[in-house]
Amino acid sequence: MASATGSPRPMPESPSSSAKAGKHGRFRRRLRSRIIVSFVLLGFSLTALFAFATNWARQRVESQLVEEVMNRNVDEYARRYYVDPTHAPDVPFQQLKAYFYPREKFERVREERPEWAALPNGNHNVSGVDEDGKPFSYKLAVRKADDTWFFLAYDMTESMRGEQQLKRALFLSVIVFSLLSLVLGWWSASRVMRPVSDLAARLRAYRGGTRHPEPLAPRFPDDEVGQLAEALDDYSARLTEVVQRDREFNADVSHELRTPLAVIRGATELLLTRPGLDEKMLQRLQRIQRAEQQCSDLIGSLLLLSRNERGQGCSNVARIAEQLLEAHRAQLGGKPLELLLEGERELVVDAPEAAVSVALGNLIGNAVKYTQEGQVRVRVLDNAVEVIDTGPGLSEKDAASLFQRGYRGTHAGHSQGGGIGLSIVSRLCALYGWQASIRPGDGQGVVGTLTFAPAG
Repeated sequence: MASATGSPRPMPESPSSSAKAGKHGRFRRRLRSRIIVSFVLLGFSLTALFAFATNWARQRVESQLVEEVMNRNVDEYARRYYVDPTHAPDVPFQQLKAYFYPREKFERVREERPEWAALPNGNHNVSGVDEDGKPFSYKLAVRKADDTWFFLAYDMTESMRGEQQLKRALFLSVIVFSLLSLVLGWWSASRVMRPVSDLAARLRAYRGGTRHPEPLAPRFPDDEVGQLAEALDDYSARLTEVVQRDREFNADVSHELRTPLAVIRGATELLLTRPGLDEKMLQRLQRIQRAEQQCSDLIGSLLLLSRNERGQGCSNVARIAEQLLEAHRAQLGGKPLELLLEGERELVVDAPEAAVSVALGNLIGNAVKYTQEGQVRVRVLDNAVEVIDTGPGLSEKDAASLFQRGYRGTHAGHSQGGGIGLSIVSRLCALYGWQASIRPGDGQGVVGTLTFAPAG
């Protein structure tokens, strides 16, 4: 059975690669956005902190100055009153209003100004709304002696209006400087990200090939991005060397392994044409012929996987399954196992027979290996093939890990094998768009399913 590799056809972009590209694009947008947001937060925080500090300092300084003036004046007011109680002392400032109440007027104060009467000695802030609905604010200095109460009010209404205007100006400055930080952040992010985006664009532009990639480091300044480009150049050189060695190895394998297999095939076919062969010799020669065919199929499939190329061909699944079952029947010995083929006989897939034989052969081989008695049935469906056995079954851990490279199932025991057969099946499925699965059977055993890509 010759392997038909044919010419490679373009592979559609896989969803995983699209998802990765979208993820990287979102990462770049998020990185640029983080730079912009950092600038905006920094500008907003500094401006808001400055505005808060300015307003707090203004209030503190103003409060200290006003209270100092009021303390001096209320003390002076009380001193003058005690010098000449018959005349109310003059108030030295226009914004200040002084009041004094002797003992006989204490009740009047409690009735007319109960809030003043309840205040202890010291300076107090008083605010509210007057009869006309206008807000007012003043500081009130209180000095209560046993015989006289002194009150000195300092009008803070204009100061309150000035404070409101200052707060509006500070709020506006916070908004303006935040917008300026946004503009500066956007400009800085564009400048910072431009060399990174240029480097990413040059990396995406190189799609591989036989030529060496153009060095990146000379196109960037000697900064962090330049160091990254230099590291990428070094990695690219080492990767190109590895790829070149891989190509040479593939070419050597294709030539050096196919040549002795061709010699074995020719010698086997020649021996099979000799008359008078006894039954044992005939069986051994047929076994050698099947082993040579399996090696050729496996080599062809592995070469396709190494080059990531889809081979073309028209493969009859039922015929390949029958050949595989016949090969296993010859190796059963005295094992009480029945190998059956059921279902459609006309299913044809667009793939080399080597690829179908390796993928389906691994499923059949595992079923035959682990089923000690009973049946192994290969059922060909409209667009899939099932391998059903009556073996020891399948655990949940095995079902989740069987297609991992190097994993050997619970029932592998001391049997030969490196646990890479189903891994090769998984890689072939990814190459051709097939699907492979293994699940527990209805009663016992397992069911392996190979679903082919729809035609067209």
